[in-house]
Amino acid sequence: MMNDLFALEGVDRAVAALERDLTAQAGPRISTMRNHNFAILLYPPKKEFQLRQRLRTMIGRLESEGWSVLSMALHQVLFERLRTRLGAEEIQSLVERERRVYARSPERAMNDLRQKLSEHIDGPSGLAADLEHRIKAFREQHPVDPDRTLVLLGRTGALYPFFRSSALLKHLGGRTDNVPVVLLYPGEQRDGGLSFMQELEPDRDYRPRIYA
Repeated sequence: MMNDLFALEGVDRAVAALERDLTAQAGPRISTMRNHNFAILLYPPKKEFQLRQRLRTMIGRLESEGWSVLSMALHQVLFERLRTRLGAEEIQSLVERERRVYARSPERAMNDLRQKLSEHIDGPSGLAADLEHRIKAFREQHPVDPDRTLVLLGRTGALYPFFRSSALLKHLGGRTDNVPVVLLYPGEQRDGGLSFMQELEPDRDYRPRIYA
């Protein structure tokens, strides 16, 4: 398997390394911290569709071997949260206001939107709370060995530039029944950190293993 990995490049190599560590004989080894069973799969944003294809193949193999896999698109989780908590009318009002502000000042419109969305994205009661609920519901529906359960968090690019993945994983700590959780991260390693979408300043506050 190791020789095969050296023959691969980019997204193919990252996904192959992740699958190797998930299916290790002694159990998943994507993290050296049992109570923080998270990893990050880093990929260039332009490789989004290639990544999805490779992951579909990996998921198929895992499920054929008795794994339960939960894939969640973070932008969909956020949209459902907004619909539930704000309602259609308030969301429409928010959209119309941002359009008006953007016509005068794009920067101000972005800052206003970031402020309004922060409570729904950030902190232990933001996206992390919704993900915790979904993971626990999935575990109840699929009560298999947690070492044969996988959670994939994707479509993070759709939340650019509002999202801070390091904070999300911190707030998920201790709330996932110790199942392996992998965050799909569009960006690059730069200056000792991870640059989201290859645009934001590198974030160095990461504990999980990075597959790249």
